[in-house]
Amino acid sequence: MVRAWYMDDSNADQRETHMLDPPVFVSLDELFEKCGVEYMKFNADTWETNVEFAELRKKRGYTYEDLCEISRETLPDYDNKLKNFYTEHIHSDEEIRFVLEGCGYFDVRDSDDRWIRVEVSKDDLIIVPAGIYHRFSLNTDNYIKVKRLFVGEPVWTPINRPGADDHPVRQEYLKRMQSC
Repeated sequence: MVRAWYMDDSNADQRETHMLDPPVFVSLDELFEKCGVEYMKFNADTWETNVEFAELRKKRGYTYEDLCEISRETLPDYDNKLKNFYTEHIHSDEEIRFVLEGCGYFDVRDSDDRWIRVEVSKDDLIIVPAGIYHRFSLNTDNYIKVKRLFVGEPVWTPINRPGADDHPVRQEYLKRMQSC
């Protein structure tokens, strides 16, 4: 089951939990209200025959998917890729990840620009909205396998902060969050 919490300001290993002391957890409802991040749970062993998963794909227009396996053994240029994933950025499209194996962290900015760490593991599906500042890291197990879902052909261009502040998709996201 997914967990989310406000992060500390430590510069320690990004793969650590980085919880405040004492921890300040964020519920799934709060995560959606504060950031627009959506969460769903599907059985990673039976997703191919899951009616609800198929309905989600159809309803949201996900027409392209692939698998991404992240570990030192499976990802070329592993260290540089992890640095890139952990650089704060936005995308012009929502980011959909369904965890088939392993565990990782999506860090997202709330409306007060504070980091919320979202821990995802097997069976978790997360939808990170277009325009939100976010980043990704593995946990200390150093492994995750995800199904990535896209509307149409994947657009994989991260727009790094601070250059993204004036980007139209960022402005649309901020307007959407203000109207909630």
